[in-house]
Amino acid sequence: MSDYSILVIEDDSVLNQQLAELLTSKGYQVEQCFDGETGLIRASSKLHHLILLDVMLPERDGFSLLNVLRKSCQTPVIMVTAKGAEQEKIQGFSQGADDYVAKPFSTTELLLRIEAILRRSHTKVQDNSQQELIVDGLEINYKTKKVTIHNEVLDFTPIQLKLLWELLLHRGEVLSKAYLYQKVLNKNLGAYDRSLDMHLSRVRRKLNEANWQGQRLQTSHGKGYCLI
Repeated sequence: MSDYSILVIEDDSVLNQQLAELLTSKGYQVEQCFDGETGLIRASSKLHHLILLDVMLPERDGFSLLNVLRKSCQTPVIMVTAKGAEQEKIQGFSQGADDYVAKPFSTTELLLRIEAILRRSHTKVQDNSQQELIVDGLEINYKTKKVTIHNEVLDFTPIQLKLLWELLLHRGEVLSKAYLYQKVLNKNLGAYDRSLDMHLSRVRRKLNEANWQGQRLQTSHGKGYCLI
């Protein structure tokens, strides 16, 4: 099992540590996260073979995390729900969860569920991400690295293309600066770093110059960015 990496996203530090010790003892590689926003950043890295995801998390809840994740990543997810929370189970499955366990759960059952999912997935890291996005005449082809508006090619840098891709892919969802720094710039968010703001401003200007509504790239103050 040492070839398999599991990401544990659980805000209860005691339970998180217990899960990490259990999984490590069975030969899995384990990474721990304690809030939803950090968990989303790590889950989006596609470096894990399975994710254990709590529902109730600070910063971003498990359902919101899963909703964003499933647009670009198909890593298997086991949701951890409260006992008897049937609606949580239904919501989790509808948003792309592969399985669930209810607290308090049997460690034997959890391990069997993990093994079953890993057997079914037959993969290290799955990547079924889209290659093309089209929104109201704006089209991005990630494979050819082209941005067009009504078939007119725009001059976008690789970073600008990646930024616009993330915002279109998660249209209507506020993406935090920390998430975008990791996904687009491949670095952590610095306290005085305004580089992402600069890139977004240039993307907005280029869209406006091509007669596409650049103002649809909105800033959610204190949170991040969103394309509506």
